[in-house]
Amino acid sequence: MRDLPLALRMAFSGRLRFAGTMNISSLAVDVPPTQWTGRNDGDSPTHRRWWQTVSATAAPAVDAALPGPAALIGFRSDAGVARNLGRTGAAGGPSAIRAALGSLAFHGSRSVADAGDIVVTGDELEAGQARLGTALTSMLDDGYLTVVLGGGHETAFASYLGVAGTAAVANGARLGVLNLDAHFDLRDAPAPSSGTPFRQMAHAEAAADRELNYAVVGISEPNNTGALFETAHELDVKYLLDEDCSAERTHAFVDSFLETVDIVYLTIDLDVLPAETAPGVSAPAAYGVPLPVIVAVCRQVAASGKLFHFDVAELNPEFDIDNRTAKVAARLIDTLLR
Repeated sequence: MRDLPLALRMAFSGRLRFAGTMNISSLAVDVPPTQWTGRNDGDSPTHRRWWQTVSATAAPAVDAALPGPAALIGFRSDAGVARNLGRTGAAGGPSAIRAALGSLAFHGSRSVADAGDIVVTGDELEAGQARLGTALTSMLDDGYLTVVLGGGHETAFASYLGVAGTAAVANGARLGVLNLDAHFDLRDAPAPSSGTPFRQMAHAEAAADRELNYAVVGISEPNNTGALFETAHELDVKYLLDEDCSAERTHAFVDSFLETVDIVYLTIDLDVLPAETAPGVSAPAAYGVPLPVIVAVCRQVAASGKLFHFDVAELNPEFDIDNRTAKVAARLIDTLLR
């Protein structure tokens, strides 16, 4: 059952998609993938690093003994952060994450493809989210574990569009959204932004005659208004405050959430981490959840066999220190794709 997400896709879609049904390079993206680079210690499998592993043409594997294939796609956007009056610069996140990831040693066994980037220019956020959603749905329905490199946390609604459009959800898979974040991002605002994606998801789920199953690890009470807590309670959002995120309590919280879902969309807002760990974000945390706890959540979700899609958001290279935040983002992706 190592590859339960792929098995779920097959079960809910009612048919098996064979290797080669979709070439990653055929996706409609704004910027095609470029060649990855990094330190070269040799070409043998034991010397392999991420830059030597990622391709632009990977197709779904058919070997049931191996983890299913993964596909990365960047979302170059900070339009939502700008609308939310945050510090812009997250549009540079995908490039910074790829650079940090490239030289890491690759210890996994799955194939990994890079699909390129969706680019939001000016204020065309909604159109960019729609383009990313379409690309994700295609990859998910073809058996990929998809990964979005953000981008501000407006990335989350684009990810949701992709997941919600899949055959798995259409055929009844119970979707759960797990957010590692200091903020609820449930704002009621005139226009969508990095502060609104989960409220947008709730409205979209209601329109589809479903309820949003949303849980958050790391909520900072001083950084969320009473109105946001009221909205969270109205929407039956499960949450754990940053001050309560001990290893034991967090594991129990996530385990309880996982029992209620078939597939998980995991979204990681890097501002969930302490500022000294992740300084390169729009809103650095004064408290934050320790990195070992966040890594443990990633391992727990991956080990559940229910991970369907994930994204990493809010990396702002302009405010990073020694690429510290980019390296953390890369480490989390490496952990989730083992």
